[in-house]
Amino acid sequence: MSRDYYEVLGVDRDATPEQIKKAYRKMAMKVHPDVASDPDSAEKFKEVQEAYEVLHDEHKRAVYDRGGDPNGRGGGAGFDGFGGFGGAGFGGAAGGFDFTNLVDAMFGAQAQRGPRSRTRRGQDALVRQQLTLAEAAFGVTKPLTIDTAVLCPKCAGSGAEEGSEPITCATCHGRGDVTTVQRSFLGDIRTSQPCPVCRGYGTVIPRPCGECSGEGRVRHKRQISVKIPAGVNTGNRIHLESQGEVGPGGGPAGDLYVELVVANHEVFSREGDNLEMALRIPMTAAALGTTIEVTTLEAERDDSDEADRTISVEVPAGTQSGTRVGVANRGVPHLRGGGRGELGITFVVQTPTKLNDRQRELLEQLATEREETNVSPSVHKGPKSVLGRIKEAFGG
Repeated sequence: MSRDYYEVLGVDRDATPEQIKKAYRKMAMKVHPDVASDPDSAEKFKEVQEAYEVLHDEHKRAVYDRGGDPNGRGGGAGFDGFGGFGGAGFGGAAGGFDFTNLVDAMFGAQAQRGPRSRTRRGQDALVRQQLTLAEAAFGVTKPLTIDTAVLCPKCAGSGAEEGSEPITCATCHGRGDVTTVQRSFLGDIRTSQPCPVCRGYGTVIPRPCGECSGEGRVRHKRQISVKIPAGVNTGNRIHLESQGEVGPGGGPAGDLYVELVVANHEVFSREGDNLEMALRIPMTAAALGTTIEVTTLEAERDDSDEADRTISVEVPAGTQSGTRVGVANRGVPHLRGGGRGELGITFVVQTPTKLNDRQRELLEQLATEREETNVSPSVHKGPKSVLGRIKEAFGG
């Protein structure tokens, strides 16, 4: 045994069975491989299961508290796991043996004893919520409507009609299971199975609730508010504890996971925590240089400062298509930690397609002045072609 089982579940040595069960459920949900991101979660989950298997069983717990091996792996004159050999048969007062106990011992399992509770924890639920880019970048509180199981308002989870209550099952007399005995050359073989009348609960509901048919819960649409932090992205999940399905018998609710999906934006694209955009500028502005006012993502926030809704971007003289400039702290806020990414602006120089006579005359004079009337074809041998940079600017 690598660790103290009481320490694994986080309970005192005098903890009650109910406290042990509650601690097990809490720890199992915390370290379950489907929920925890810890690479050792599978091993921890196995350790929690092993601790619970011993401590929730009265006999195994007593052996463990005495310093013995509760699973009977230590050998010795007597086997704690089997309860010892005695009499003409295997520990049975009538000279037979309990077949269920023998199978449990052989395969390391512990059969359930006693009636099972009608009250069980509900399942976790998963819903998807779409966000705009501005909502994902700056955070938002969204109303969310979910269709899930809730506590039955008529019976408050009991499953019984008003004025009635569950009664002890007449078939199993409240044990939850029934035993059959078969004769064999080994003696009497007893096998146990869940009671077919009460389905292992030990009680039956003579007058089930008409609202939930004895389930203790009903389907219902309800609305909750979800606070989404700044900087989230598609695939991120918000964990809302106890907001999932209410369990059978009015049991505690499972958890709700809200998976986020961020819609595409018509201007901005997101690269990590950077925002990227393509800005078309006239040929003359690219050649001569200018200053352009650019609308930022903050303009889509109702509560943003007016001064943050636009920024002035300098276009240097001679700017080529595909040139990118970065504006610091104008991107998406970091989800963990302070600061923001940058806003990347890629210039796309537009060549005029329609010219009047005066414009054409002026361009011809400029071409003559610059000796560009007879242009020889050339191949761009830089690290990235102009066409490639333009295609990149448009996401191609």
